[in-house]
Amino acid sequence: MRRIVLLAAPLALAACAQEAEVEEAVVTEEAEVEAVTTANGTATPMTSEVSSADGPQGLSTLNADGTYQDLDSEGELVAEGTWAVVDGKTCFTPTTEGAEGECWTESAPAEDGSFTATSDGGAEVTVTPVAAE
Repeated sequence: MRRIVLLAAPLALAACAQEAEVEEAVVTEEAEVEAVTTANGTATPMTSEVSSADGPQGLSTLNADGTYQDLDSEGELVAEGTWAVVDGKTCFTPTTEGAEGECWTESAPAEDGSFTATSDGGAEVTVTPVAAE
């Protein structure tokens, strides 16, 4: 009987060690979730002030789940829908009635995170990330 107990102890320890390795592998896999970025590498989620030569246009929020929301300078919803990087551009597909989809070419971000975006239609805006509160 003593031999069985002595043999069972190392087997139990080996089983515990193997279980710990499996748990560690699961945690490691969960930690390797890839960050979602715009075409120029800006990480999401992000909320940014958008302005043009005409002045402030409003706020744009891009979520890591591929959804977005644009508000005008009065805080009213202008458009919402989905966004994705397509052919090196950040493209928006609105679900808001009357809003049209558009793709934007983005410059590299400056030190403060701001960048210029130019639409396929030629509109140019400055995008400046808003610090999270």
